[in-house]
Amino acid sequence: MNGTKRSNITPGTRVSIVQKKDQRSGSVTEGFVRDILTSSDFHPHGIKVRLNSGEVGRVKIIHKTS
Repeated sequence: MNGTKRSNITPGTRVSIVQKKDQRSGSVTEGFVRDILTSSDFHPHGIKVRLNSGEVGRVKIIHKTS
C-alpha cells in the first residue's frame, strides 16, 4: 500500500519513509508513525509524518500488520 492517502495512516502504523536528504537516492527509513504532519487528505508524493524516532519524511510504503 502506498502512502498518498491520509486515511490509510494512523499513529502507530509501521511505515517506510523517504527523508528530504534521501530524496535523490530514494533511501527509505522504517519506523512507527508518531505524528501525521500533512493536513490534506491526499498528497501525490506521500503523506508527511514524524516517526517515533523523531525522523520526518514522506510515506512511501505502509507495511501490513500481522
